[in-house]
Amino acid sequence: MIIVFVDRVEIFVKGGDGGAGMSSFRREKYVPKGGPDGGDGGNGGSIIIIADPNADNLAPLAHQKFWKAEKGERGGSSLCHGRNGKDLTILVPPGTLIRDRDRGNIIKDLAIPGDQVIVAKGGRGGRGNKHFATATNRAPRECEPGGEGEERWLSLELKLIADVGLIGLPNAGKSTMLSRLSRARPEIADYPFTTKYPNLGMVMVGGDRSFVLADLPGLVEGAHMNIGLGHEFLRHVERTRVLIHLVEPFPADESDPVENYKTIRNELHLYSPELAQKPELVAISKSELTGAKEIAQRLSQEIQQPVINVSAVTGEGLQTLISQVIQRLAELPKDLSPFPAAPFTFVSSEQDASS
Repeated sequence: MIIVFVDRVEIFVKGGDGGAGMSSFRREKYVPKGGPDGGDGGNGGSIIIIADPNADNLAPLAHQKFWKAEKGERGGSSLCHGRNGKDLTILVPPGTLIRDRDRGNIIKDLAIPGDQVIVAKGGRGGRGNKHFATATNRAPRECEPGGEGEERWLSLELKLIADVGLIGLPNAGKSTMLSRLSRARPEIADYPFTTKYPNLGMVMVGGDRSFVLADLPGLVEGAHMNIGLGHEFLRHVERTRVLIHLVEPFPADESDPVENYKTIRNELHLYSPELAQKPELVAISKSELTGAKEIAQRLSQEIQQPVINVSAVTGEGLQTLISQVIQRLAELPKDLSPFPAAPFTFVSSEQDASS
């Protein structure tokens, strides 16, 4: 099944208006001087946004820009209360950030499944004329109209929640690595910027252990200033717990792999110093190529940390990489652990989308 990946939308929400109160009087045959008996109007429904673990992106919202909750019904005679309007719920993936578009303030960060927020409260129902009766005004005819429901434009932005993020320059082999480690099937090609949208896959380790791996679009120098895919890439990295930095040993542009590694590290730091502090595993991809191991050794000496040789073709180093990921995840505080995710993959319907 092909799904268009949407991670940012704007929608208009309006709570239901409250129902008007009723102005009426008792008119029973054997009840002389019957007083006011107008009932209150029902409250309007509110609009609630809920983080649903079964939702994977914001595509359903891209096709419906306007959301309006049900109105409250008008009050009736004999003190009958009008029916309240039904609340309207909108389901979004966990990790969705909700902002007021015009004011720019964050309303709620729905980071955990089940998180919810009322984004447009329904109007209060109007009071019937019974409420206006006094000792000197026993037959009031006034009643209240229903209150208007809140309305606003919202900006919804999805920041993927994954255990591990695959980062690297374009064409470093991230999509191939994801397809080898999980059942995800992202588009793969031998040209840069094949992946234009994140792909997720579930990596099964054995028993009931697993982790969610995200193949994130490649970035270029200047990404922190939104050059290239820029912030479209970097904001998805923020919620990963561990990074796998894939370095291509022999880039097509004949650039230096060591300098390419430093370029991406610099972009992470310039975008967010906290992001640059995330645990990182460094791996040389395509290690089946002659001379790749020498590149890995030089990179390891330069950055003063181990570099893993991996190959999606031969399977070399994949088990070592997975073992080290599991170890790093186990070392992190449990309260940082994202929710248990089901295996799913985001795939663009565009013909030119992948890494």
